[in-house]
Amino acid sequence: MVRVLFVCLGNICRSPVAQGVFEELVKREALDDEIFADSAGTGTWHLGHPPDERAAESALRRGLDISSQKARRLSPDDFDRFDYVLTMDKENFRKVSSMASGEAEVRPFLDYAKDSPESEVPDPYFGGGRGFERVLDLVEEASEGLLEEIKKKRLEDRG
Repeated sequence: MVRVLFVCLGNICRSPVAQGVFEELVKREALDDEIFADSAGTGTWHLGHPPDERAAESALRRGLDISSQKARRLSPDDFDRFDYVLTMDKENFRKVSSMASGEAEVRPFLDYAKDSPESEVPDPYFGGGRGFERVLDLVEEASEGLLEEIKKKRLEDRG
């Protein structure tokens, strides 16, 4: 099983959206028995809370129900449990990289968005609804690139 963890600051906006988008893509490709996704935050403000209502509503408009997710904090154990730990922005990449141990590949998530000039998924928390739509656009593009890499590098040798 290939395990992917998406990480942002509070785990109520960007990383839950990324988890939901990626899970749906994996499900559509009938790979949900081979790929697992989760999300976490580097901060502790929202532990146990569901995704931000605006994130959940934006996702739902695209057919994704992320309402059952609950915010959790990134744990040192995650670097042993996950193959990929993907961050939404430079600040979280620095934090996560400084904690990293184990075999997990730590990378900015938008490294997988081939056609995007952006290197960070912007935090929509203090903005309006359009910010959440932009997050979804970026996450969808990066999710497709990530799945392509996983299929090529980690699943093609499996029977």
